[in-house]
Amino acid sequence: MNKDMEIRISGRDARRLMDELSERLGSTIEGLSHAELMCRLRRVLSLGVEALQASEDTETFSSVAWQSVAARSDRREATLRDLRHFVRRMLRVKGVAERPLRAMTVKECRELLQQAFGRSVHSYRKGRAILHSIFAYGMRREWCDSNPVDRIENPPVKEPVLEPLSPAEAQRLRAMTERPQHRDMRLSLYLMMYCGVRPSEVSRINPQRDILWQERLLIIRPSASKTGGGRTVPLRNVADLPREAWVIPTNWAQRWRALRRAAGFDVWRPDTLRHTFATYHAQYFANLPQLQLEMGHRDLSLLRSRYVLGVGRRAAEMFWSDSKRPRREVVRRGRNKEFSRN
Repeated sequence: MNKDMEIRISGRDARRLMDELSERLGSTIEGLSHAELMCRLRRVLSLGVEALQASEDTETFSSVAWQSVAARSDRREATLRDLRHFVRRMLRVKGVAERPLRAMTVKECRELLQQAFGRSVHSYRKGRAILHSIFAYGMRREWCDSNPVDRIENPPVKEPVLEPLSPAEAQRLRAMTERPQHRDMRLSLYLMMYCGVRPSEVSRINPQRDILWQERLLIIRPSASKTGGGRTVPLRNVADLPREAWVIPTNWAQRWRALRRAAGFDVWRPDTLRHTFATYHAQYFANLPQLQLEMGHRDLSLLRSRYVLGVGRRAAEMFWSDSKRPRREVVRRGRNKEFSRN
């Protein structure tokens, strides 16, 4: 050993360390010869040094957080923007950025989530999921030994009650797409209303590639899906649209907003059309497992708790039958604020 690296301890200290070591090893060294005992002590020393080095090998929380985001560079840009936004909110919490990942406790993680996202249950739940993924990435890189977020429970979410559109309201939207200035949104509306496709998914669909017109099927590819999983959806009423309607406009979000406002829906709640589809599908077809597959849910729990509210059989029949014949007279009712979704 280099003279400058010598560890200077007294004979008493050395004896005390040997006594502690013997006590910890206990029966594992009983009856060993001198040579065997020395081999065992050298092995203990070697393993102890390795364990110590491993326990001190870590990165700061900030470093691991950004590396975990970079590791998901194959995700959609919107997803990456969301991840970056949540990481920045975490790093604004005082003292978090430079904390060694391995040293962070359950209590610290809980306080971090509370300070960064405590004002919103949905933000808290999403922040917890992202924080959990940061520690999971750190564990894969051996920068921490456990994931403290496992011991932090998600706050319960009280799902808002979503009312489906009435058949008359659905007809107002459909009739508006008969007008020249909104015809480019006809396919989009039908996919959302009669196939349960999410708005974000519709905007990514390529009709020539993703719609099998003869087989009346829509393919939601993983790259277009909100959840990253693909699915196949039956085309109900969509395949009967004229060929000139088989388009998805490029400025989709603006065109969808313009259609809603033109039909008199000045306030619109997210998932209204998806909820409308699920509600009338459940009543008319009475096949929840099939509805689950078409909507891309893992199980039936969300359908039962959020989407499927009771509507009358007559209303369901009107919803599905009226979709096959345009009624332009509905548009002439004008902008009726009673149909706004609050």
